[in-house]
Amino acid sequence: MKKVQILLLAMLIALASACNFTEEIHINEDGSGKLSINFDGSEMMEMAGEEMAKTNEKPIDSIISFKDFLEEKKDSIAQLPIEEQEKLKKLEPFNMRMVMNPEKKEMMFDLYSEFKNVSEVNDAFGAFQDASSIGGKSNPQQGPMKPAEQPTEVDYSFSKNKFSRKAKIVDQELFQQQLDSLQGAEMFLSGSTYTLKYHFPKKIKSTTAEEATFSQDGKTLIYEVNFMELMKNPSVLDLEVELEK
Repeated sequence: MKKVQILLLAMLIALASACNFTEEIHINEDGSGKLSINFDGSEMMEMAGEEMAKTNEKPIDSIISFKDFLEEKKDSIAQLPIEEQEKLKKLEPFNMRMVMNPEKKEMMFDLYSEFKNVSEVNDAFGAFQDASSIGGKSNPQQGPMKPAEQPTEVDYSFSKNKFSRKAKIVDQELFQQQLDSLQGAEMFLSGSTYTLKYHFPKKIKSTTAEEATFSQDGKTLIYEVNFMELMKNPSVLDLEVELEK
């Protein structure tokens, strides 16, 4: 469990540091598939790796099952209001691979889950934030775990050869608080990115994301935006994709 706490604490540091996220979705013909949100912390480790190496922590390459993690913490979770228990329940399908090697200046988190329908996914980045939030409170002496409130939601849909991703602000006051908290880090985060990488079962016919690029076979869409731009305007990644019949 100590290893889990160390890794999830590193996630909290990552969320406050240079951020390069990739949100990747593979969709099959029947609408099922896999979602992954990957954080690349190599730039942060370039700056902090030498100091972290002095802690003599051994390199880590681990996979955490949130189903098992939440089962272990079920007594604490039972003390939370029903609404917060339901938020934590959404993490149950996810696993996370974590790699941290200060000597090689490597840090990577990959939160992933399979789905029967992409509409089950909801907000991938929000799930990543919730995962780091409960990890930072994994000490039983700190009281019950509590998922972080998220000011935005993202809805995904895929039906009749049409895919859409749409974000909305659900708590304007909390959203403004989040923006205010990022002001001091804006210069540092200015070079950070958030990239969509969506793989479809058929060739892409059209998309509303004008600056997106595509794989050679035309089935993968790649769309990158500045991380701070996304934090200021969640709808910047809203898009629709139509596939060939």
